[in-house]
Amino acid sequence: METTKFDVIIVGGGPAGITAGIYATRSGLKTLIIENMVVGGQSALTYEIDNYPGFAKISGMELGSKFSEHAEALGVEFVFDNIKTMSLEGEEKIFETVYSGSFSAPSVILCVGARPRTLGLDNEDKFIGRGISFCATCDGAFYKDKTVAVIGGGNSALEEALFLSKNCAKVYLLHMLDNFQANDSMVVKMKAEPKIEYYLTTRVISVNGDTNLKTIHVQDTSSDTERDINVDGMFIAIGRVPATDMFKGVIEMDQYGYILADEDMKTNIDGVFVAGDARQKKLRQIITACSDGAIAAVNANTYLIEKNLKAK
Repeated sequence: METTKFDVIIVGGGPAGITAGIYATRSGLKTLIIENMVVGGQSALTYEIDNYPGFAKISGMELGSKFSEHAEALGVEFVFDNIKTMSLEGEEKIFETVYSGSFSAPSVILCVGARPRTLGLDNEDKFIGRGISFCATCDGAFYKDKTVAVIGGGNSALEEALFLSKNCAKVYLLHMLDNFQANDSMVVKMKAEPKIEYYLTTRVISVNGDTNLKTIHVQDTSSDTERDINVDGMFIAIGRVPATDMFKGVIEMDQYGYILADEDMKTNIDGVFVAGDARQKKLRQIITACSDGAIAAVNANTYLIEKNLKAK
């Protein structure tokens, strides 16, 4: 099978990958983005975005389209396919896709992202972006003076609940265990907030509505009783899952599967960089993903020049 060569291959077409593609192409690199779904990544699933500079309000799908148009106008090439095999060792990195063939480049930027951990309910996908969210900072403003539920019991869940209580009329905090996993100081702050009503040993067993989420059906596992709670939105904060399984044993990661890198986005493998939500870091937002992508592309270009691997 013939292998098509590029200067840089970017795995993932979310905000980090698109930004990396734009910066790489503007540096004169022949650039390929391999994406297995749609351009925009997780942000494309967001109904409305109001914290990305330049757009007071825009849907995730529309922002993803604008990202794609910008990259394509500069000459970034796209392949929409799944990766079947890969080799990151050696000077030339090789990716074989399921349907589109084989591609190689001396530099790679991994922008595979991290997906929020879901509850695994039957109707859950239907309401993502239409009542179900995973980020209070991103979407909390849409629920001003409304009622929401936060699912989870760790620091992130309590932080989400406290953040939402600033503008929401009421916040239900539901946790399936009999105690919180958050820091004691965080629990004290949460309990002192009158807008937050919390329930332990409570799990969500179904979500319901028409176009948008209207009610959640919950079970108190200590008494085996069930009830409906009327909500305008539900924020799931039970952790995130980095999409890095294919790189385990190859690239250094932390115990949660996030890829380790320095501030230049360099991983432990020469010529391999990482950007966006798959990287170990504190804040995962569209704007920080774009920042990572720009830094990774600039340093990938520097790597190619220093190694004399840039196409003439």
